[in-house]
Amino acid sequence: MDSSSISSPNCLPNMDKMWQETIDWCPTAQQQSQLQSLYSEVVSANQQLNLTRIIAPEEFWEKHLWDSLRGVGDLINHPLELKVIDLGTGAGFPGLPLAIARTDWQMTLVDSTAKKVGFIEYIAPELGLTNTHPLVSRIEALGQERQHRHQYDLALIRAVSSANVCAEYTLPLVKVGGTAILYRGNWTDEEATSLELAVAKLGGEISKIDRFTTPISDSIRHCIWLHKTTDTHPYYPRAVGIPTLKPL
Repeated sequence: MDSSSISSPNCLPNMDKMWQETIDWCPTAQQQSQLQSLYSEVVSANQQLNLTRIIAPEEFWEKHLWDSLRGVGDLINHPLELKVIDLGTGAGFPGLPLAIARTDWQMTLVDSTAKKVGFIEYIAPELGLTNTHPLVSRIEALGQERQHRHQYDLALIRAVSSANVCAEYTLPLVKVGGTAILYRGNWTDEEATSLELAVAKLGGEISKIDRFTTPISDSIRHCIWLHKTTDTHPYYPRAVGIPTLKPL
């Protein structure tokens, strides 16, 4: 850990060295200020909105900020602009840290809870972000809407449901040739086999299973990358509630 990482309450640690060593990216002074403001606002709003149980500075940095950016792997330094959708964003993770890191990415942040989306609508301008598009919606309904279906280069989903359900949520929104990334904790061969069958029904394939450990707590993480090979059948995603009730 950086010698400069000792932090005070509501003040993020300076983790420049760890950022650079673990994801080959480091925030500018402006981005560090934005990340600090995001943290402070989440902690403040958390008292009324119950946004997250993770509020200690180092834990917040690792489990919300670092995890958000590490999840997209080499794409954090991808040279091209991307149209991205973050499903079940909650307080804005991974969408807001990515919007700060990549101002050239257009980020649609979706949650079914209006109060959480309202927080994002408030905080994004406060952070000086012009590339975020908060949206209140059920994911199943969104996947059937023409303006969103097959429209995104990248779909992200973190801590929402089982992997098969997450695949049904994400792949209908992704363009052919695009990618969905499922943020997971532990991962098993059995889950991979089940997911492979589900993804095939949705017009995709598993392209990568990215296993890594977090830099402070040494916790295991997996990001499952799905490559979109063909248009998803109009039957998917199924009606609200069905994917979780009857996973593929």
